[in-house]
Amino acid sequence: MEHEELFPLLCATADGKKEQFAELYTKTSAQIYAVALRILKRKELAEEATQDTFIKVWHGASNYQRSKGTVLTWMVSIVRYRALDLLRYHNIRNEVVLDPDNDAPSTSMDVPSTEQRRLAECIDELDEQQRQAIHLAYYGGLSHQEVVKHLNSPLGTIKSWIRRGLQSLQRCLSL
Repeated sequence: MEHEELFPLLCATADGKKEQFAELYTKTSAQIYAVALRILKRKELAEEATQDTFIKVWHGASNYQRSKGTVLTWMVSIVRYRALDLLRYHNIRNEVVLDPDNDAPSTSMDVPSTEQRRLAECIDELDEQQRQAIHLAYYGGLSHQEVVKHLNSPLGTIKSWIRRGLQSLQRCLSL
């Protein structure tokens, strides 16, 4: 779906084409909402984060840089940052429930799809530290400082694990 469908829709959105933006929304809103809900755990805040994300996509579609990741990855990062902002604004403490078998949250998303299964396969190929750091930051919605406390590792190390893990995921997903 990613290459064939989302990129042309985002390009058309950058040109102000409402029909293609509506189609982009239809194809991605469930995944964006699932990420927001996973982080915020409150329906009304997840809806707000999702709406804010699509407003930002509408206004900032021309800022997307293909070399830095897929369209969906870009959109997920927008919703993640918005959700974290809402957590801070509402002073919500986000608790991450870890899987006792591997000390990392489950990779299952609320909307299973071929892309989600592929992502789960790629995540499984990461080093354990990278996988944990990415899970805590992106699925758990923790800030880098919170990941530092949770994994009891230095900030630079956490940032390196996340950066290298995301690069590995990008390579894996592009195959």
